Amino acid sequence: MGKSTRFTVVGAGHGGKAMAAHLSLKGFEVNLYNRTPEHIAAIKTRGGIELESYEGGPHGFGELNIVTSEIQAAIEAADVVMVVVPSSAHANIARNAGPFLRDGQIVVLHPGRTGGALEFAKVIRDAGGKADVTISEAETFIYASRSDGPAQARIFRIKDAVPLAALPSNRTDQVLKVIIPAYPQFIDGTNVLHTGLNNMGAIFHPALTLLNAGRIESTHGDFQFYIDGVTPSVARLLEVLDRERVTVASALGIRAQTAMDWLKMAYTTTGDDLHEAIHNQPGYYGIKAPNTLNHRYIFEDVPMSLVPIASMAQRYGVSVRGMESIIRMACIIHRTDYWRRGRTLRKLGIDRLSVTELTEYVTEGHFEY
Repeated sequence: MGKSTRFTVVGAGHGGKAMAAHLSLKGFEVNLYNRTPEHIAAIKTRGGIELESYEGGPHGFGELNIVTSEIQAAIEAADVVMVVVPSSAHANIARNAGPFLRDGQIVVLHPGRTGGALEFAKVIRDAGGKADVTISEAETFIYASRSDGPAQARIFRIKDAVPLAALPSNRTDQVLKVIIPAYPQFIDGTNVLHTGLNNMGAIFHPALTLLNAGRIESTHGDFQFYIDGVTPSVARLLEVLDRERVTVASALGIRAQTAMDWLKMAYTTTGDDLHEAIHNQPGYYGIKAPNTLNHRYIFEDVPMSLVPIASMAQRYGVSVRGMESIIRMACIIHRTDYWRRGRTLRKLGIDRLSVTELTEYVTEGHFEY
């Protein structure tokens, strides 16, 4: 499709604004949807987004084709729908967008976290959706970015390589052919179990936030999250969580990347251990900590990342006491039950599937429940 591809970006937060502006500057027709009209009023008035970036990175004014809070208009005008919202909103987007999706469209979740494409497909299926749409997910978000104002965005870094997988994975090549003219960084992510279990946000975000809870509350996040927040002791706990994730993946027949491998792939950074590798990553410098514990690193990443991985561990016989401890801490601090709210295998509709059946579903699309 090349630059004739029409993109709709769903979500006008930090990431959505950066993606919409960058796609426009690359020469693509871009539509931007956000459910709250007030949130995109300035963008609509200006007709686009002003993008700033790191030295040598993309910058300029990204003109947008449609800026709307009407999801039908946004979805119908797209060949590719880029969903850039917290994963806790994926199910709601699937319910609202489902009736307007049509044959041949591609939906990409940026990122899916863990089980995103599975959840999105199940919500559409349960609502009676019949369109032949390809749901896919990125393993992580391609940008480190922030919003600089109502119609401004800033990119700190663009990852060098980001795995992407379609559901089923026999359609991944088709998705990549459409996406790569805009984003050559996307590579074959094998299948959505691989992208979901290689979810590094599950390892880095909740534990790092909770272990710095006192500092976040006392300084309102006035410190460098990854640089000041990842001390040697914190890094050791992150390594334990990472080993648990890799073990769950192994139970499903998947050789998952370690956090060290991922840092090398995404950022070409290395070190003798996780503490050193994180501190060797230039893109992490300057990124402040959350200014509150009421942050997506907990209310999104715990139920949409840690809970599904721990749920897989329970189903397929793996001990994940570290993850369960982090989930429990989050439940206590937020006074909520993230197990009930999270993406358990039952919510994803795959709790009765054997490893073989689950693998066949994500690879070939055969599903019997």
